[in-house]
Amino acid sequence: MDSALKLDPLHAARAAWLQWWPVLLGLAVLLVPTYWRMNQDVWNDEAQAHGPFVLLVVGWLFYKKWRDLAAIQAAPAPLVGWAIFSFGLLLYVVGRSQALILLEAGAQIPILGGALLLMFGWRAIKLLWFPLLFLLFLVPLPGFVIDGITGPLKGQVSAVVDWVLYSVGYPISRNGVIISIGPYQLLVADACSGLNSMFSLSAMGMLFLYLMQYRSRLRNILMLASILPIAFFANVIRVMLLVLVTYHFGDNAGHALHEYAGILLFILALLLLFAFDALLKWMFKQSEGARP
Repeated sequence: MDSALKLDPLHAARAAWLQWWPVLLGLAVLLVPTYWRMNQDVWNDEAQAHGPFVLLVVGWLFYKKWRDLAAIQAAPAPLVGWAIFSFGLLLYVVGRSQALILLEAGAQIPILGGALLLMFGWRAIKLLWFPLLFLLFLVPLPGFVIDGITGPLKGQVSAVVDWVLYSVGYPISRNGVIISIGPYQLLVADACSGLNSMFSLSAMGMLFLYLMQYRSRLRNILMLASILPIAFFANVIRVMLLVLVTYHFGDNAGHALHEYAGILLFILALLLLFAFDALLKWMFKQSEGARP
C-alpha cells in the first residue's frame, strides 16, 4: 500500500506530461528561437552574460516543481489566463516582427504565466512564482536605461578610487572617468561601472535566498539591500587593483589583469555576500540568545 502511494506523484506527473505535451511543444516552438537568437547576439555582451545561467536555473526549478505541479488539484482561471496569455502573445509578435528583443524575451513571462493559469489555475502561480520572477533577469534592459545608469556609476567608482589612492599617497588625479596615475592614463570604461556585476549578483542573491528559505523577513530584506552596495564595493576594488597593477608593473600587466578582472570581481562579490550572510546569522543568534 505504501509503495503504491509513493508512486502516485510519479503517475500524476506522467499523466500531466501526456495531457499537456502539445502545450509544452507549442511553448518550445515559441521560445526556443528566442533563446537561440539571444545566444547568438545578446548573451555575447558582458552585461547579459548571465543569461544562460538564468535559463538553466529556471529550467531546473521547473523540473524540480513538476511533480508538485502535476499533483495539485487543477482549478483553471480561463478569463484571467486568456487575457495574460494573449497579452504575452501580442508582445511576442511585436517583438519578433520588429526585432525588439526586449519585448520578445519579456513576452515569455506572461505567456508562461497565462499558460499555467489556463492549465492549473492560481495554485500553479503560487507554486512557481519564483521561476517566473527569475525570468526577469533574462530580459535585456534597453540601451537608454543602461546608459543612464552606467554614466553615474563610472563617475562614482572613479571618484572613490581617486580619493582612496590619493589619501594613501599615490600621485593620482581624475578628470571625469579618466584616472591619471604616474605616467599612465586609464579610462574607466562601461564594463568597469559595476552594472554587470549588480545584475549577476542580484540574480545569485535572489536564488540564494529562495533556496535557503530564511524565515526572518528582516534577514531577507537586509540580504537583498546588501547586494548593490556589495557589487559597488567589489567593483571599486577591481578598478583599484587595475590602477595599482598598471602603476607598479606597467601597461601590459594591467591589460593582462583586465582580461580576468570580471571573473575575479564576481567571485569577490559572491564571497562578500556569503560573508555578510554569515555575519547576519551570527547577529540573529546573538539577538535570540539575549532575549529573556
